[in-house]
Amino acid sequence: MKALLSHQPGGPETLRLTDVPDPAPRAGEIVIGVKACGVNYPDVLIIEDRYQMKPPRPFSPGGEVAGVVAAVGSDVKNFAVGDAVLGLSSHGGMAEKMVVKAATAGKIPADTPFAEAAVLLTTYGTSYYALKDRGQLKPKERLLVLGASGGVGIAAVELGKAMGATVIGAVSSPEKAEAVRKAGADHVVVYPTGDLSADQQRDLTKAFRDAMGGENADVVYDPVGGAYSEAALRATNWGGRFLVVGFVAGIPRIPLNLPLLKGCSIVGVLLGGHVGRDPKGYQRNAAEIFAMYQAGTIKPLISARYPLERGAEAIASLRDRKAVGKVVVTVGE
Repeated sequence: MKALLSHQPGGPETLRLTDVPDPAPRAGEIVIGVKACGVNYPDVLIIEDRYQMKPPRPFSPGGEVAGVVAAVGSDVKNFAVGDAVLGLSSHGGMAEKMVVKAATAGKIPADTPFAEAAVLLTTYGTSYYALKDRGQLKPKERLLVLGASGGVGIAAVELGKAMGATVIGAVSSPEKAEAVRKAGADHVVVYPTGDLSADQQRDLTKAFRDAMGGENADVVYDPVGGAYSEAALRATNWGGRFLVVGFVAGIPRIPLNLPLLKGCSIVGVLLGGHVGRDPKGYQRNAAEIFAMYQAGTIKPLISARYPLERGAEAIASLRDRKAVGKVVVTVGE
């Protein structure tokens, strides 16, 4: 089979399309014939050795896929060859076939577009786990979403609205703001890019509060980091929950007097850790996400599709922060 492989640490330009042996499943595993692979920011980090998981090389990036079961392990009873499925792993998805643990896979209706199915597990899975389990978002609360036009951000906007919150999306350009409004955000803040001065941070905190009618956020969803985190934390309510999702703009240095003075919580969100420690909870969330998708409550925004041989370009679009919504790598189309 063909796979887009990382042979050495580096950017997307270091990836090479390579012929490799077909994988074989071990106990508790299935092999998926990949049709589509969702691209996520961890794919940028993992090939540069900047992600918390460092698989042995060579490896293929891509952690969420949709496709058809090609083989099953000897003890797998709930999947059969030919089933249309979703699969989740830390890597391996930008290939014609991918091995996943059966516990992290789920069946999908045969008429579901593979590209849309492939983007439900990581982005919506991360955002739903964050808002429901870690943030305990309640109806009528105020939710501030940083990086709201990205994959996890726009999913958080949609899910926040579905959960009855007032949603404020924060983005880096007017073009991205329009996509976030279409996703259902009640208000949108366009923030400056680059290194923020202390004055710009204070202005941004004020802009967040102004968008919330002079109030603070009950829950902040932060996949951005950098100087934006402190500005958002200052706009967090007493008893609020600040969800740490990612660091596209760098790892922030938060003055710990802020959560003390605000009586708020800083809460880490790591979907991979949740999947490993609470597989039943993960499966329950995945079923609820898919039910929302089938009901039309959520609708993935796929802004670009790339064939497998151009998978490096797909990752570069996230690295360069050009993507809006989701980017997908298609296989065999």
